[in-house]
Amino acid sequence: MARLLDLTISAVLLAGLYATMAYGLGLIYGVLRVVNLAHGGVIMAGAYLGWILFVELGIDPYLSIPVVAAAGFAFGMAVYRLLVRHLPRGAAGGPASLLLLFGVWLVLRNVAYLAFTGNDQAIRTAYSTRAIPFLGTFVSLNRAAVLGVAVLVPLLLHFFLTRTYAGRAIRAVAQNADSCTLVGVDVERIYTLTFGVGTSLAALAGLLSATIFSFNPAFGSGELLKSFVVVVLGGLGNVAGTGVAALILAAAEVFAIMVLPSYLTGAVGFVMLVLVLVLRPGGLFGHKVLG
Repeated sequence: MARLLDLTISAVLLAGLYATMAYGLGLIYGVLRVVNLAHGGVIMAGAYLGWILFVELGIDPYLSIPVVAAAGFAFGMAVYRLLVRHLPRGAAGGPASLLLLFGVWLVLRNVAYLAFTGNDQAIRTAYSTRAIPFLGTFVSLNRAAVLGVAVLVPLLLHFFLTRTYAGRAIRAVAQNADSCTLVGVDVERIYTLTFGVGTSLAALAGLLSATIFSFNPAFGSGELLKSFVVVVLGGLGNVAGTGVAALILAAAEVFAIMVLPSYLTGAVGFVMLVLVLVLRPGGLFGHKVLG
């Protein structure tokens, strides 16, 4: 029973991180219909930026969240304005966007190799090894803080998308960009804003990941794939669905260790991805993601 409780708590804590990783990817695809393959590279870059701020300037990783998020937002807007907006729209731009953003990811990775070598790094604070009692067991204080941020992010995202003019414009453009142009919405500005917000969320996810896991320039590939699994499983355009999908994926991976060797638990998510695409392409809660 105690082990079951430990695994349940671990799944909930891990789900918060998975959800944070997936929000940016889902937002960009939902509005621009672009699969952002640079998402993994931005996660890695966010981890390194948080690490630099902590090691060089002594800024706590949770206090550096606004800096990392702002840097991710600026980078995302620059990538869209300089690169993505020149791609053709619709199905014709699909392969081109994949190749372009994959190239951006490779650039980010190789710049990180040149700047930081391939050595593993991690953000280790004074409270990284502390734990707090909870329901007869102990929970890592750092993982609990990550979960707190992961709960706050979708609340702020939901508020932004439903209560602000820019957020409502993003939702409108996602439904019908041509009609938005007719009523005076600057669609290109909305695309730029969306790409910036999505990239900012990816950088934030990288920072949070760096407080739990070690990372190097190759970091981000597995996180991209897991983000994609969560987006497909939760359904497009559903913030709550993304959270539930992240919990399902995390629970499947954590509890799989009871019946599978540890080196096979990472494959659980991809099996789920294949099953969802075959049996329910629209995901559990949203619209069709592929096709």
